[in-house]
Parts: sequence; C-alpha cells; structure tokens
Amino acid sequence: MTVRTEKILVLIGFATVCFVWGSTWLAIKIGLGSVPPFLAVGVRFMLASGILYAIIRFRKLSIEKGPRAYKLYAALILLSYSIPFGLVYWGQQFIPSSLSSILFAAFPLWVVLFSHFILPNEQISILKLIGILVGIAGVYVIFSGELEWKGMESLPGMLAIIVSTIMQGITLVLVKRYGQTQHPVSMNFVGMIAGGVILLGASFLVEPVETAHWDAAAIGSIAYLTVVGSVVVFVTYYWLLKRMEAFVLSFTSFITPIVAVILGSLILDESLSPNTFLGGALVLIGIFVANGKTFYKKYARVYNG
Repeated sequence: MTVRTEKILVLIGFATVCFVWGSTWLAIKIGLGSVPPFLAVGVRFMLASGILYAIIRFRKLSIEKGPRAYKLYAALILLSYSIPFGLVYWGQQFIPSSLSSILFAAFPLWVVLFSHFILPNEQISILKLIGILVGIAGVYVIFSGELEWKGMESLPGMLAIIVSTIMQGITLVLVKRYGQTQHPVSMNFVGMIAGGVILLGASFLVEPVETAHWDAAAIGSIAYLTVVGSVVVFVTYYWLLKRMEAFVLSFTSFITPIVAVILGSLILDESLSPNTFLGGALVLIGIFVANGKTFYKKYARVYNG
C-alpha cells in the first residue's frame, strides 16, 4: 500500500466513524423504546463479538497474551465497554439522543488531559489548557440550560453521559500507549465479549427483562448497532488509532453531534434548549483551541498529496 493510498483510506475511515457514531445515538434511543438498556447493549455486544470471533478464525489472527495485554484488556472491559456503555444506554432514557451526542463531544478535552499524564509526546500547552477550560465552561452551560429547560429529571442522564465520556477518554489514551502491537479485531473481541457478559449479568439482576418487546424497532436497532456501530466502526476506529495521534482521532466529536442533532430532529422531533447549542458551540471551540493548530500542521498535507 502506498503512502497516498493509506492517507486516502485514513480519511475515508475518519468520515465513516464520524457518520456512524453520529447515527448510533438515534439507533440507541429507538431501541430503548422496546428493550431495557443493559439488556439491549449486552445483546448487541454478544452478537458483535460473535462476528469478530468469526473474523479472527477466518483470518487466523492471534489474541495477544501476557501481563501487559491482560492489563489493557481489563481497561477495555471496564473503562470502554461494560460501565461506559451501560451508562450511555441507561442515561439516554432521560435525555434526547441529540443532547447525549453534544455532551459526548467533550471527549477530546478529556483525551488531551489524560494524554498529558500518559503519553510522553502529547503534553498540555497553554492553548490546550485554555481549550480545556473553554470546553468545561461549555459543559456547564449545557447543564444549566437543560436543567432550566426540562428540570431535574434530565440530570441523571446528563451525568451518566459525562462519566462515560471521561472513562472513554482514559481508554483511548491507554490503547494508544499500550495497544500498538495488538490487532484491532482481536483487541475489540476480548473487550466486547467480556463487556457483553457483564452487561447481560447486570440486566438479569436489576432489569425487568420480561418486559422486553422484540419488535421491528428493537431488532433493527440492535442489528444496526451490532454490525455497523460495533464491528465496522470499532475496528475502523482502532485501525485509525495506530495511524493517527489520539487527540486527532478524537476530532470525530466535532462531526458526530451535528449528525445526531439533525437525525434526532428529523426522525424523533427532538428539541433542545438554546443554551445547549451555546454550550455545544463552546465545547467545539474549546476542542479547536486545544487541538486545531497541531491538527492542521500534521494532517492538512493529506489534501495536497
């Protein structure tokens, strides 16, 4: 593969991740109308891990072993798949899908912060610090606006999304630091199947699983999230992570809220408070201030061949 071809594939992969992750918020929200949250995401992960395992066997991929690999798997299971996704699904019961995506847009800010402590070559500069502060101010504006708009019933959902975002930020940086030797399919298989088992166990313990209604909305939601939202996008994501800096890949958060807001408005007729759009703008400005200069220097060359 030539350098130019790989750059083109990186751009295609980046665009795919942006669109798919923007649409997954809508798919999750639709599925939650029929299936409890932990059960929905647990089934999604078990089905997706089955597909990943078939890929592993077909391509004869290895699953890395040893203390270093086991520590990374533990981080993926707890900080990327089980707890964060459980929080995302649970939290979306209380808030619109578009609001979830806007809150998750703060993801790059946490990546910048954790990269400073974990990745030797990605230290916090003055601009990055200013960007983090502006982004945090944006999250505050979102919280205050939505609480005023819809009341305290939206607070649990917003807090769940924020905690999930922080955990995912830690995971991305850890994978960037310690997962360079692992194949993305094998790495995702281990995290996803273990996360699925944990979430299904939690579902049978705390959820009324007998109320699940496996209608077209539930099946369609889980099928889309399994094949496209889990297998395709996560493999693409970790493939990109080996070819891009962690904070640059986190720029997907610029695009996904736009996709999610458009889809939520068109399909679910969702509405958000004016402060939410102001806060979302501040978050995106913060991301740009923190990362924009480096992003331009390193990757604008792709367009020039």
